[in-house]
Amino acid sequence: MAEKASPAEGWPIIVGEYAVGDPQSCVAVTTLGSHLSDFPVKAGAAMAGPTKTENIGIERLVANVISNPNIRFLIVAGAEVKGHITGDAIINLHKNGVKDSRIVGAKGAIPYIENLPPEAIERFQKQVEIIEMIGTEDEAAITKAIQDAIARDPGAYPEPPMLVELAVEEAAAEEEYEGYRPMAAELATIRARFEELDRQIAEIGMLNKYTAGMYAGKIEGMMIGLVISLVILGLLSGGI
Repeated sequence: MAEKASPAEGWPIIVGEYAVGDPQSCVAVTTLGSHLSDFPVKAGAAMAGPTKTENIGIERLVANVISNPNIRFLIVAGAEVKGHITGDAIINLHKNGVKDSRIVGAKGAIPYIENLPPEAIERFQKQVEIIEMIGTEDEAAITKAIQDAIARDPGAYPEPPMLVELAVEEAAAEEEYEGYRPMAAELATIRARFEELDRQIAEIGMLNKYTAGMYAGKIEGMMIGLVISLVILGLLSGGI
């Protein structure tokens, strides 16, 4: 039988819109934008529920996963969240991590992880295996994936629960709000876009310098050719 560990006291440490099952289960399920019934926990998942945003929502998911060493598989199922593209962001966070707080390779609008330290992201990457089922809402298929993962249970991750602090009330409000809400991550997005614009301007400047240099070189070459031609004509005329 797979060795188990105690999750953080009061797990899940971040409350949210999800069902909680056996905390010693090795599987967690995110249904992204889909609101399914609680069948995943009945099938054996430790927790299951939607993850709507590619920033705060993912931070909350990761915080709950790494605070329970028993969770070794994360099934990413359900309908992708339009605009946020949260499932893609979860997979890229696990695969690529972050650079300057941005999830590397993520396609969402604001895929910034600002409240998780690097060691929490690394723990997430090491602790769980991602089972990608984006677009799947079929109960039988998800249930089978849960049962298959349980059959492969490697036992608890060999480190204590990792706790990270998130502003729970603010996080919940951000996750549940479906309209436009300015976020600090947007400032980072704007800054990144300005940096990209500066880079493109610099490249255009270099191209202009190169083009100007080529043009000047052509003019110089034409002048040298003209002078040489005149000298040759002068010599020929003198010879005649």
